[in-house]
Amino acid sequence: MSAQRTRAGVATASMSIGLAAIYVFLYAPILYVIYTSFAADIIWPFPMSLTLSAYDDLFSSSLYGEALANSLTLATGSAALATVLAAGGAIGVLRYRSRRRGLVLFLFIAPLFVADLLIGISVLAFNARVLGLPGNLISAMAANAVQGTSFGFLIILAQLVRYNWDMDDAAMVFGARPWRCFWEITLPTIWPSLLGAYLISFILAFNNLEISFYNLGAIPTLPSVAWGSLRFGLGPELFALAALVNFFVFAVFAVMYGLMKTGLVKFGYRGR
Repeated sequence: MSAQRTRAGVATASMSIGLAAIYVFLYAPILYVIYTSFAADIIWPFPMSLTLSAYDDLFSSSLYGEALANSLTLATGSAALATVLAAGGAIGVLRYRSRRRGLVLFLFIAPLFVADLLIGISVLAFNARVLGLPGNLISAMAANAVQGTSFGFLIILAQLVRYNWDMDDAAMVFGARPWRCFWEITLPTIWPSLLGAYLISFILAFNNLEISFYNLGAIPTLPSVAWGSLRFGLGPELFALAALVNFFVFAVFAVMYGLMKTGLVKFGYRGR
């Protein structure tokens, strides 16, 4: 028994060390960026000398302000489009039986296996050569929605798999039209997955560089401005920008976690 306990203790300790190493590998760069954004010297920020000059430079820059507004507009529109398409696709795949359902499912998740660079170039070529459209925020929203739709589709699909479609049939038997049935029965049940799909699509579009870069022309976004600034070296405002973006992303996930812990958001249908 003592030998088994010793082996179990060694295994537990090894797993704990390995898990700690993984967390350090994942989050140490993020913590370093946040730490350096408050340092007076970004070359060697040890020992630390606190300053907010990096944030002053960031907020005083009109270029970063314009880029932030464009990124928010792009992410908002792209996430809304992706959520609508993902919800329609997930409902269609599960609600209506078809021999081609597997093909439709594959088409929705196929963009997950395509590099962002190829999506950006493909949309640019199609818009320019077939539709004759220039690069702008609208085309960038549509391009980013391709990837966001795939992620949103999987999120919504995970909840709709357990949805009881008999409730919709019963409502339509009593005279409810499809739109009213969706608005009063389906939506109140699946809205957490729609919210999750929207947030994930928003974050993906907000942080994307490759897809947006090829479809925006000269319109700046935060990722493109940060990438262009690298030509002149790592400035302190880039550390402040990275820290704020990471804080925003972690804040979104913290809010989602809090909603799930309090029971306000429940993924998966809990009906009888």
